[in-house]
Amino acid sequence: MSKALSAYQKGIYYVLIGLLAVVIGFSVIELAYIVFQGLLIDESKLRLENHEILRVFDLFLLVLIGLELLETIRTYIEDHRVHVEVIMLVALIAITRKIILLDSGEIDNFSLVGIGFAVIALSAGYYLVKKAKTIDRAD
Repeated sequence: MSKALSAYQKGIYYVLIGLLAVVIGFSVIELAYIVFQGLLIDESKLRLENHEILRVFDLFLLVLIGLELLETIRTYIEDHRVHVEVIMLVALIAITRKIILLDSGEIDNFSLVGIGFAVIALSAGYYLVKKAKTIDRAD
């Protein structure tokens, strides 16, 4: 029973990896389309408008998040361990994406303070995880 459950779990992980790879692939294609359309096809003076640049950043950071999630799943399949630093890196990229795309007119001050504390906490946690890892290697 345990072997069957383990095989089922591994199959689900491979399906997730495949689906995530497809989504990342289409996101990269969309990103390339937006960039090339803005730079080569449109006849505007500035080439990419502000909203187009924000869309490029949005897609770029989404691709990075997807790649980090792929790395997390791959590492879990190989080592049967979740690497906390990769999860924290995904969280940092996600909150950075939120900050870049944030419309300051739509958000109140308390939310900005909350996002600031989340960035500080994630950064400090990431630093401590990396520091602990280097201490473990030194021993």
